[in-house]
Amino acid sequence: MRRRGEDRGWALLDALLDDRSGPGLAALAAEALGLAECGRYAVAVLPLRGCPGPGTTGAHGLRFLWRVRPDRVIGVVVLGAAEPASVAALLAERCPGPGGVSPAVRGLAGLGRARRLADAALLTCGTGRAEVACLDGRVPAALVAGLPSVSAYLAAEVFGALLARAPAERALLLSTLDAWLECGGSAGRAAVRLRCHRNTVLNRLRRLEGLTSRSLSRPRELVEVVLALDALRALPAAAL
Repeated sequence: MRRRGEDRGWALLDALLDDRSGPGLAALAAEALGLAECGRYAVAVLPLRGCPGPGTTGAHGLRFLWRVRPDRVIGVVVLGAAEPASVAALLAERCPGPGGVSPAVRGLAGLGRARRLADAALLTCGTGRAEVACLDGRVPAALVAGLPSVSAYLAAEVFGALLARAPAERALLLSTLDAWLECGGSAGRAAVRLRCHRNTVLNRLRRLEGLTSRSLSRPRELVEVVLALDALRALPAAAL
């Protein structure tokens, strides 16, 4: 009888993850699995290989309930007072990646939405990147990655001239742009990170502006460059 009740609980949890609705579905799942119906949850999506196990507890008291699908593993995470960033950090230590982690949702009824958001976070990892990404802070990248044909067009439209250059120059200018963005648009801080002179950073950015025909000082054009950079990371080389 206990086993039958647990199986029913897992089936109800799968239904919630698949966004199926029904009267009292969340309450039934909570009762069967001993979960808080209105607690704080997140969802993690990982490759099939390297799943930590059907029920694990990690740092910060995080509890994981894993569901194996044909192409991936989905983890329902009981957050408590923890944040999704803690989930991503813990999984990155234990799983090969790539993986995606949703923002926190309130209640078991939000698991379907959380699973979709975790899928979106996974898309931002691109190809060949062994990382576990939170959607928080990556929403623009997720929007771009969710539209592959638009991503390919945007990357080629903005960086076409740069992509035609030698790989070393391409990597140099893109890494400079990335560092400058990570440093909040400060050439001085980017220079420290890149171990070069501030004027070197400014010269590289001017070269990039010339190759993209876009000014990094114009907000709309800067947004286009940033989204194109996200698209470039998400797309396989063959798509460009």
